[in-house]
Amino acid sequence: MIFEFITPFEKEKYLDESELEPTQIGSVTYFYEGKNIELADFDVAIIGVPDERGSLDNIGTAKAADIVRQHFYRLHIPFSDKEIRILDLGNVVPGNEIRDTQFAVASIVLNLHTRRITPIIIGGGHNLTYGQYLGYQELFKLVNLIVIDEKIDLKETDEQSKDSHSFLAGILAHNPNYLFNLSMIGYQTYLNNPFAIEMLESLNYDCVRLGIARQKMDALEPIIRDADLMSIDMSAVRMADAPAHAKASPNGFSGEELCQLVRYAGLSDKISSLGIYELNPDFDQRSQTIQLAAQMMWCFVEGYYNRRGDHPKNSDNFVKFTVKLDEMDHELVFWKSKTSDRWWMELPFGDREKFERHQMIPCNYSDYEMACKEEIPDRWMKVYNKLIEG
Repeated sequence: MIFEFITPFEKEKYLDESELEPTQIGSVTYFYEGKNIELADFDVAIIGVPDERGSLDNIGTAKAADIVRQHFYRLHIPFSDKEIRILDLGNVVPGNEIRDTQFAVASIVLNLHTRRITPIIIGGGHNLTYGQYLGYQELFKLVNLIVIDEKIDLKETDEQSKDSHSFLAGILAHNPNYLFNLSMIGYQTYLNNPFAIEMLESLNYDCVRLGIARQKMDALEPIIRDADLMSIDMSAVRMADAPAHAKASPNGFSGEELCQLVRYAGLSDKISSLGIYELNPDFDQRSQTIQLAAQMMWCFVEGYYNRRGDHPKNSDNFVKFTVKLDEMDHELVFWKSKTSDRWWMELPFGDREKFERHQMIPCNYSDYEMACKEEIPDRWMKVYNKLIEG
């Protein structure tokens, strides 16, 4: 059971419940206190992972989880007409080795996922993403991972997946491979080996550099909507907005932009875990980054409780559009939701049993416009290549 891996959050040390107003999140959160509880009573679980051994050149991240909670629970509930069912599950007890901690994270993510509970993980090092990813291994389905980071963590080491600079190599090399798509959002070209970018693009993965991402924020929504898990390195935010990182950069997303991306994740009916990593309170100024992380969590929760549950498999609530391309034997099929106005593309290729959940991919109206101009959308081609290569 997952309770053997965790210790309760010390709310008496960080949170005075008597000072909370009824509309603040801390007033409606259930705090695990060491006794068995009925997990099915909750929608979202907060988990801290105070393990910084993988945070290369950024020691201090182990302190983040408890301090972020201190600010998150003082934020106000965004609506009054919905029941908020949040569980603070406590902190993962660091194992003897980094892999032990990653295994504990994986076990918790799997256990919560099978009960339809979405965990928000506060690290700790970015290498804990490896444990977050392993939590999907026993589900026996291909998943999509989205990483928001200034760097692509593919450094070759003897112990892949153990540190924050190499964990992606561990994920790509993992056997069995159950990664269908990887989306790297916000990387900064001058900080990355061009061969790493070329390799990911050759695998038909999504690589969106910072400049392009900031110019077309709405174009990131379909990519995020298609993900199963999201992992964020706080170094992806510019230093002016988030100084709490030993290697904070003058360039990056603004705080508002990252909150927008996280809200997209909350709104996605598919995303089932969120990880926030590499936040180092030792370098923070007036709790600026801590507050940003708390507000990101708020945006995710707000989005979560506004999910529409719309998907083209419920075709009665959708409008179908078919575009015939003269240069192709196949028609491009688009679906538009009547309730949310969101768009999907249908790709009925490859092994249906293996790829069914990837044959209907999120898109936006501009993809439909492109098809109407006899142009094939890039995302359509990337997914098509993966389905055909199977």
